[in-house]
Amino acid sequence: MRKRTHYTLSATTYFWCCLAIILVPAVSLCQPARERPPLDILHYKARITPDLDQKALSGKVDIQFKVNTADRQTLNLSCGNLLVERVTFQNEALTYQQAEGRLAISLPATMRKGKHRISISYRGTPRRGILFFPEARQLYTVFSTDQWMPCRPAPEERASFELELVLPPGLTAVSNGNMKPQRVDKHGRVVRRWRLKEEVPAYCYGFAAGPMERFIEREYGVKFQYLSDDYTEKELSRIFRETPDMLRFFERKAGVKYPGKCYSQMLPKGSVSQEMQHFTVMRNNYGHQVLEKETDINLAAHELAHQWWGNQVTCRNWNHFWLNEGMAVFMSTAYREFRYGREAYLRDIAVYLEAYEKVIDKGLDKPLQFPNWDAPTAEDRTLVYYKGAYFLHVLREELGDRIFWKAIRLYTRKYFGKSVVSSDLQRIMERVSRKNLNRLFEEWVY
Repeated sequence: MRKRTHYTLSATTYFWCCLAIILVPAVSLCQPARERPPLDILHYKARITPDLDQKALSGKVDIQFKVNTADRQTLNLSCGNLLVERVTFQNEALTYQQAEGRLAISLPATMRKGKHRISISYRGTPRRGILFFPEARQLYTVFSTDQWMPCRPAPEERASFELELVLPPGLTAVSNGNMKPQRVDKHGRVVRRWRLKEEVPAYCYGFAAGPMERFIEREYGVKFQYLSDDYTEKELSRIFRETPDMLRFFERKAGVKYPGKCYSQMLPKGSVSQEMQHFTVMRNNYGHQVLEKETDINLAAHELAHQWWGNQVTCRNWNHFWLNEGMAVFMSTAYREFRYGREAYLRDIAVYLEAYEKVIDKGLDKPLQFPNWDAPTAEDRTLVYYKGAYFLHVLREELGDRIFWKAIRLYTRKYFGKSVVSSDLQRIMERVSRKNLNRLFEEWVY
């Protein structure tokens, strides 16, 4: 593959890594876009009881859906290696088949068009999607929701979410949406509850818990909470002191307010990072990184950026994953430019270009709009993250700041709460700039 035109000067590579890359699913589970699917899932209500010592869980999920055709339907879900024990509709057992991580539920012939609800009871020992640290009494979810709850995991699928999380006493927990009053069950376990009214993709659902120190502040009408058992409250306030201003910066660039009342950042055990709706878990040593060098904030900015670009403006399928990840990488660097100046921005851009050129040198370059995402390699992930971010820099250089950021605002506002493909971004950029951008998009994206 030929190398692209350079838009920045080379610079010494510095350490910055977003380990959320490793959480990209190995198999695409997306479905073709449809205006009116035969079955439209509207809401999940889950009750989950983790077993920290056994690294296992049991659960029950009520799924509300709408039947849009008069034909008899099968509800198809993904369920990882969970063992489904029972499926019911109006207290009557339904027939189902489970194989290779798929669950096919035969709906009764009497089920008419309209809204209905079924219940699924299950248990399992997830291989991924949730991490347990029994020695620290911690656990948290990471990306693959179908590994801890039967669901439809395709990014174009959106639904609201409700969670009851049954935990031993003494743990602090976070999840999506607004927290409801907790209660103690007859076994002395604490039942914590949340409700997320907004419809988001299932990979944005999640929870995290542990015996955490917590620092809370309120800025710009949002409650911020920072949690860890490895850092003091004073250290947490230093590690995450940029977060309120990051949020405000992204609100301005997006033209859309942060979609929530609370945002939580947690530094649990482990070395992975993952955004979810209204909260993020980050690799533990990120805290040490920022305490040693206060400008190394890309990871926190990247994950917070996903609250707009990823969770809300979401790729329609994983072939367009760069619209999630490339945008979040670029926006983290845009924030560093805002805080630390143009040179900091250009150093980041040079790092992304260097990572991309290594893929080119291996002869493994691909268009950003992937033909498929069935078995992504490390190089594929580099392209999605770093080539994607570098291409956005190229667009910015081509269009100029005023036009570029005006287009980003229009793109975000138009597709907020919706799914997108690469041509949607091109269409907005062309509308605002009044330029034909086919050459650039053909060179980089298609």
